[in-house]
Amino acid sequence: MAMASKVTTFKSLATAIRIATRPGGPSMVERAQAVPRLVKAVRSGEYTGTSVGRLLMIAGAAGYLVSPVDLLPEALLGAFGLADDAMVGSWLAAQLVTETEAFLEWERATGRGSGHGAGPRTPADAVPGEVVDDASRGGSVPPRA
Repeated sequence: MAMASKVTTFKSLATAIRIATRPGGPSMVERAQAVPRLVKAVRSGEYTGTSVGRLLMIAGAAGYLVSPVDLLPEALLGAFGLADDAMVGSWLAAQLVTETEAFLEWERATGRGSGHGAGPRTPADAVPGEVVDDASRGGSVPPRA
């Protein structure tokens, strides 16, 4: 893999980590629970923020990581054998975070989904320090303490 491609992969991973760990964002559990809904919404054509092809690439990357078949076997190449797994894992993590981020945002905006990710945010479900729009009170208000 070319150096520029490796740098791009790690930049994507760094961005995904920043997104995934920001205060008030969806937890990793929420993201994991959103994946089946994401797949269903994409397959039905309801959600157009990603494609079936992209979801297949994500599934293929996950399969590659858990598969005993490896392009660069760790037993023969040691640390170099882990490099391909690290690149695929980095790409997979970045894709899962960015795809679920966009999907959960779509669910909130459209009122679809269930639980924390559904519907617009209100002061009652805000995290400490988050300011949300509460139209019933005439604008943005700080969350409850």
